[in-house]
Amino acid sequence: MGEILEKVQVHVPYALLREKVLPMVIREGINPEIGISHLDLDRFSQADFRETAERLHGHGLSVTFHAPFLDLRPGAIDPQIRQVTLDRFLRVFALIPWFSPRSVVCHPSFDERYYVSTGEAQWLENSIETWRRLLAEIGGTETIIVLENVYERSPRPLRQLLSALASPQARFCFDTGHANAFGNTPVAEWIESLGEYLGEVHLHDNHGATDEHLPVGEGTFPFRELMTLLHQGRRTPILTLESHSDESLRRMLENLRTMKLLENW
Repeated sequence: MGEILEKVQVHVPYALLREKVLPMVIREGINPEIGISHLDLDRFSQADFRETAERLHGHGLSVTFHAPFLDLRPGAIDPQIRQVTLDRFLRVFALIPWFSPRSVVCHPSFDERYYVSTGEAQWLENSIETWRRLLAEIGGTETIIVLENVYERSPRPLRQLLSALASPQARFCFDTGHANAFGNTPVAEWIESLGEYLGEVHLHDNHGATDEHLPVGEGTFPFRELMTLLHQGRRTPILTLESHSDESLRRMLENLRTMKLLENW
């Protein structure tokens, strides 16, 4: 499966990476998308993070980050909630000089069931302010911020946000599982609307009701259609496998191989 692993990032929580699987990640040549939680930020020292970065780079592995997201709202109406969110993100962004991640995946956290009436316009205004502050942190680096769809039912709010930011370092992360479980928009419309901003794709599957994080091909997401759209548009985003267990990752790699989804990637 090495030929596939060379082409992708693989989701790995930081605590798991640091305490258990780093030797295996290095041995197998796995390029990690490091999930950094609020617990990791409070538990691990700067020396811990720096040592991890040095070991990964010492073996030529590429890195992406997934920033914390639980309870965080970068477009929050309450400015104090927005400030807490910004503070958490800034602690992750402070690690960029050591890890040199290709991307930092963040949740913009728009949900039409939550931001109703004029709240949507305020969410957009507040979000622009938050992301511009974070974009200033990565100026002069090759890192991009990729904003991931979660409960967004359509591309519209993310397109409005990315259009307003108008930065080559602000990109879109298309999460296949979230679009399948929470969205109500065909995959072609997501790519048509946000393809010009596409920087990363998260690959995982489900049956359209809950975020099951199944291996590709074991749910109902149309992966062949997605890959065809990417090839037709000559788009080559970062691809990240979002498996949540060793067994799931093994099946993910096998399914990608047998389905030949990355054969020409």
